[in-house]
Amino acid sequence: MPLGQRAGDKSESRYCGVETEYHDDMPHLLTHSLSGGFDFIVAPLVDPSYRPSSMRNDVGSCSVLPVAASDLVLSPSQWSSHVVGKISSWIDLDSDNEEVRLGSEITLKQEIAWASHLSLQACILPPPRQAACGNYARCVNQILQGTSNMQLWLRIPLEKSESMEDCSADANSDLPAGGMFDSWEWWNSFRLLCEHHSQLSVALDILSSLPSNNSIGRWFGEPVRAAFVHTNSFLTNARGYPCLSKRHQKLITGFFNHSIQIVISGNVRHNISGDIIEALPANNDESHEVTPSRHSLKPYLDYVAYIYQRMDPLPEQERFELGYRDFLQSPLQPLMDNLEAQTYETFEKDIVKYTQCYFQLQYQRAVSKALIDRVPDENASTAIMVLMVVGAGRGPLVRASLQAAEETGRKLKVYAVEKNPNAVITLHSLVKLEGWEGIVTIISSDMRCWNAPEKADILVSELLGSFGDNELSPECLDGAQRFLKPDGISIPSSYTSFIQPVTATKLYNDVKSHKDLAHFETAYVVKLHRIARLAPSQPVFTFAHPEYSKKGNERYKKLLFEIPPDSGSALVHGFAGYFDATLYKDVHLGIEPSMATPNMFSWFPIFFPLRKPLYVPKGSLVEVHFWRCTASTKVWYEWCVTSPSTSPIHNSNGRSYWVGL
Repeated sequence: MPLGQRAGDKSESRYCGVETEYHDDMPHLLTHSLSGGFDFIVAPLVDPSYRPSSMRNDVGSCSVLPVAASDLVLSPSQWSSHVVGKISSWIDLDSDNEEVRLGSEITLKQEIAWASHLSLQACILPPPRQAACGNYARCVNQILQGTSNMQLWLRIPLEKSESMEDCSADANSDLPAGGMFDSWEWWNSFRLLCEHHSQLSVALDILSSLPSNNSIGRWFGEPVRAAFVHTNSFLTNARGYPCLSKRHQKLITGFFNHSIQIVISGNVRHNISGDIIEALPANNDESHEVTPSRHSLKPYLDYVAYIYQRMDPLPEQERFELGYRDFLQSPLQPLMDNLEAQTYETFEKDIVKYTQCYFQLQYQRAVSKALIDRVPDENASTAIMVLMVVGAGRGPLVRASLQAAEETGRKLKVYAVEKNPNAVITLHSLVKLEGWEGIVTIISSDMRCWNAPEKADILVSELLGSFGDNELSPECLDGAQRFLKPDGISIPSSYTSFIQPVTATKLYNDVKSHKDLAHFETAYVVKLHRIARLAPSQPVFTFAHPEYSKKGNERYKKLLFEIPPDSGSALVHGFAGYFDATLYKDVHLGIEPSMATPNMFSWFPIFFPLRKPLYVPKGSLVEVHFWRCTASTKVWYEWCVTSPSTSPIHNSNGRSYWVGL
């Protein structure tokens, strides 16, 4: 049964499995594990003593694979839902011994074929025995080319040490002693040889010692599907029950948040006479009946369930965003296309921008401060400020501006300029509904073409994209600033774009699946989730308004990123982009992670992919070049890396991706 119920969490990480030994009575093994509270088993499918050579030498035997059970002993749904196959751990496809190597190839293919026949969803591949695993990867890649649905999970120890001697003391580690070791390098070599195949994933072995947080962080951008938590990773609390260190608890919580399933592995290491629930806090009120057939690893399962159950429920905003996680979307073309009602509806669900929540609306705060600065208290009852909302949409910024006027006791005359004729219909209805006829004038026009009858004291706009300027706010506001008085105020007053290198295997595979150049040269709006942020973000382009220098809106920036030394090597699949905007004075709005406005749905980050993932050795700098290019009818970005290796310049001359003026 699932570890517990948590609002909004329907991910696979609710289910916990158990690793078992080979057993010729598969129905009994499965029944015992499921009745003990586990949701699935990770079990060898073939007798571990089997060797192809012994079968060939045995004259009296037929070449029948000694499997654990007939496919008939379980239903197809049981095989598919409750069994993960475990490939024989003895295989060594890169052995210098030809008999061992050939036997390993035969066995791997036989066991995968049997697992596929059983309709298993996944099989666990044993870890590479050495960094040089070319033949192992070749055989797995061959299998992947002919596999339709089954996933192959390569088992990798979560290990990084300056010396192999640091990890050789672990009882579950088969790693050689001496020298430096980073298990991520094993995985990276293997997946490169397998061409980043989307059905090749990772199963991490969690041992008693953990590498640095930065080293662990790399894995959250990789396709990790399961984490084997060994019983020798558990500590013992004062009452003799198993528990985990704070770092292990935090790691497992991270796994839950990234849909990574936990598998309990190993032998019982705690002598427990009672039920584990007695040792857990009172809020863990799930009751268990102790029976003679109680699974010996149930106390470890209970502790993992306890970690899951004490996690906070997903906030409403995150539950709303679940379906958008790691889903690539093409950026809007706001000048070329008229937005649909559903798009406006999505924007207006943002609980920070458009509704009163924990604090006042950022735009309302900005307009309030601007009105107070613009109109002294002694003139509040007589002075009428002219405010123009350019790009009014369905009216949320008009409403925020009028609320700011009411809050500050100032008087406003509002022009709502909107080019979308369908949104203008809604604006007219809103004016009548709210009784704004004497205050709000609706202008159905492109702001670049309209001739205003008077100058504005305050110009309000929301033309910002995920990268700040990517929806052409600079070009629009440059054209609209002719409406402003010489000392007029623009809200926003400035905005800056940011980028950072990321590991994003899922996003890379999704782009690669299109099998063309154009998709690798397109920037995508995406709710980033299964990524690893490899270095802090850095500013790229800044625009300020009003802008009277007429220096143009083309930009170029070179940036150097240093991945923390304790992270180890990393693979960069692309760059995550964000923005931060100063609306007015100290009022900010943005999605840059270190200073993001909480709970914003209207803007997801932007993702700039690389055509070929960039391998960054430990201690290397990542040198990135970004250009913002303009022409008479379009604006586009170009990007490349020049260190530690050189990539092509992406999207040269806007051949694949551009925004139309």
